[in-house]
Order: sequence, then C-alpha cells, then structure tokens
Amino acid sequence: MSLTQMGFNGEIPTTSNFLFEVDGVSIGMFAEVAGLEVRVDVTTYREGGENGYEHQLPGRMTWPHIILRRGVTNSDALFQWVSKTAGPGFSANNNKLSRSTGAITVIGSDGSRLRSWNLVQVFAVRWSGPRFSATTNDPLDEELELAHHGFTSQTFSS
Repeated sequence: MSLTQMGFNGEIPTTSNFLFEVDGVSIGMFAEVAGLEVRVDVTTYREGGENGYEHQLPGRMTWPHIILRRGVTNSDALFQWVSKTAGPGFSANNNKLSRSTGAITVIGSDGSRLRSWNLVQVFAVRWSGPRFSATTNDPLDEELELAHHGFTSQTFSS
C-alpha cells in the first residue's frame, strides 16, 4: 500500500501530537489518551428451527470514560473548566452540571489538523495531580478522566 492510499496526503499520523479542546478553548496538548472507543451490546435470539446459528442483534451503545495524561503545564485552562463540575464553580451555576463539547484532535507534523473526535456532553469526573518524591527525577504529570455521551469523527481536508 502506498503512502497516498493511507490518507492525510501521505502523512502517517503518530500518537504523539494531539490537542484537547473544550467549547473551542484549547486545554492543551496531552501525552496519552485512553478510552476513545464505542461498545455495542449484542442480544442473541434463537430462532426455532434454525440450529446453525443464533441471530445477533445490536443493542445499547456505551462509551467508556476517556483518560488523558500529560505533563504539568503553566496554563489554568484545565482547572477553570474542571471547576465547573464541582465546588464553587458548580454552586455558582445553581448546582447544575454544565456539559460541554470537547474535541481530541490529531495534529500533523506541519501543525495542521488531521482528524478530530468531537465529544458530546463531556464533563470532568476525575483529576489526579503529580506525585512528588525527592528520590526520583521523574517528570511531573497530571491525569484527567472524562465522561461523555459519545462522539463523532471528523477528518480535515488539506
């Protein structure tokens, strides 16, 4: 298969360049994303007289939580958004959850947007900060867990 058949004008996207945005605001680049998947439950039906197989019918779709990991940054955009789901930001909104539109976007080597997964009604359910230890030189990182109601996919033309 030639590179042009792979799409993205012959560029093979890597897993190291992607951006997370919420309601059009850049939250930042992350080092890892897990849980970008959809699952479809399957219901089986045994038809009388048909012994060769069971009918398999699609059921409920579910989307697991998405977990993003990155190095600690000097931007407050992440915490400004997370604060809307709990604490003073939540109470300031009359204790109503503000769901957002999120996007995880693959960025090409030239800085162009290649493909995006647009998260529907996303909100933060967990944030985990860096672990501090005087005995290691490990980079500091943080982790964000998101709940959502599914996603759509969009490929950008160049």
